[in-house]
Amino acid sequence: MSQVLRSMPQILKFWKPYNVLTQFTDPQGRPTLADFVTVKGVYAAGRLDFDSEGLLILTDSARLKTRLMNPVYEHPRTYLVQVERIPDEAALNTLRTGVDLKDGLTRPAQVERLETPPDLPERPVPIRFRKNVPDCWLKLTITEGRNRQVRRMTAAVGHPALRLVRWAVGTVTLAGLAPGEWQELTNAEADALWASALGKKT
Repeated sequence: MSQVLRSMPQILKFWKPYNVLTQFTDPQGRPTLADFVTVKGVYAAGRLDFDSEGLLILTDSARLKTRLMNPVYEHPRTYLVQVERIPDEAALNTLRTGVDLKDGLTRPAQVERLETPPDLPERPVPIRFRKNVPDCWLKLTITEGRNRQVRRMTAAVGHPALRLVRWAVGTVTLAGLAPGEWQELTNAEADALWASALGKKT
């Protein structure tokens, strides 16, 4: 989609650190986006829990926010998830086919067990370590955004999440960022995101 048709909306990618709210104000004085992002008029197109980390798309485009956030458009989000114990194929297949949660069956997810931990910076608050309980990392892609969905999915198959990092939203990834950093998307990145966001149920 051309720049003219998009009317040049602002689109940023931001690596939300651990224990930061996905909003710009907080009456309780907790860290918010305003502590990191200086651009005015942009808002998060999606949410990450206070105790989750990773990619947020910030934009002033209401249309893009709707396309990224409304589950009817099935826009993919990819997470790197450190879980307790080593999931077997049965657990992975349940994630792939749909997990029965209290608010209904999830859509099928793409999931793979990573052979080595991803190259991520250490979390400022280390995860709990249990000497006799192994852990591993999963790469998991979903097309919905229910409250704490990924954590609930892995817990439901017997593997509670220890650390959760959103790596990608559609075509945009955390590549080139460190926790607390943001960048404006290049024209090519923005065009690819729009193409991804408009690719279904237009």
